[in-house]
Amino acid sequence: MESTLLLETYLKRLRLPVVARMYAKLGEEAGRSNLPYERYLLALMEQEVAQREQNTFDLRMKRAGFPVMKTFETFDFNASCGIEKQRMLQLAECHWIDNAEVVILIGAPGVGKSHCATALGVEACRRGKRVRFFTAEGLATIIREAKSEMVYGKLQRQMERTDLTVIDELGYVSLCRDSAQALFHFFSERHERRSVLITTNLEFGKWTEVFGDERMTAALLDRLTHKAHIFLATGESYRFRESQRSRNRKSKPNIERR
Repeated sequence: MESTLLLETYLKRLRLPVVARMYAKLGEEAGRSNLPYERYLLALMEQEVAQREQNTFDLRMKRAGFPVMKTFETFDFNASCGIEKQRMLQLAECHWIDNAEVVILIGAPGVGKSHCATALGVEACRRGKRVRFFTAEGLATIIREAKSEMVYGKLQRQMERTDLTVIDELGYVSLCRDSAQALFHFFSERHERRSVLITTNLEFGKWTEVFGDERMTAALLDRLTHKAHIFLATGESYRFRESQRSRNRKSKPNIERR
């Protein structure tokens, strides 16, 4: 009894909660299977490491701020022309993040841009990357507020530690001049230093609708597309297809069997 209390005290001090929770159960199983001590110890350490990795992943996901959880397992590549499966899965290996490159997904609403952007962000979290997810309007607002409250330097340091920033829905909402300039400077600061992933409904020729000034837009595109993986997604809206399927199911007559 005393040795058990002492062991649990040491495990608590060493911050090994999984070992403390599992050592007795795994010890019984090891005894029944006649496992050597090394295998028993290995099994305990595997449990501890697996739980720590899961906890770290959960924390990264929470900090990333994804609105919903999306993965490539639930994405229909056949329905989204222009988003090649092989290219996207290669990006999921995250080498482009190590090289501070850019991914840009262009297309109409509902063709899978945000799904793929989130899935790439989730894979980055799995591989130990720090990720943040924003809408374009949301990020511009955060930058403007940080500047007005004189804490922009703190925000810059936070973003500098972020390996990948996902910026969703660029062009969906008209931005005021201050917001457009805030995004322009943010992209400029990230250039060749940290990775950015952008989803937009606007082709490059229409980005002046967001940033206003043609020269500023041209300078921004020159930097963003320098080392960019660009996807032009086409196809019918996923949400529209689901809505049509739902209507078709409801419209089918219910024929009773006699």
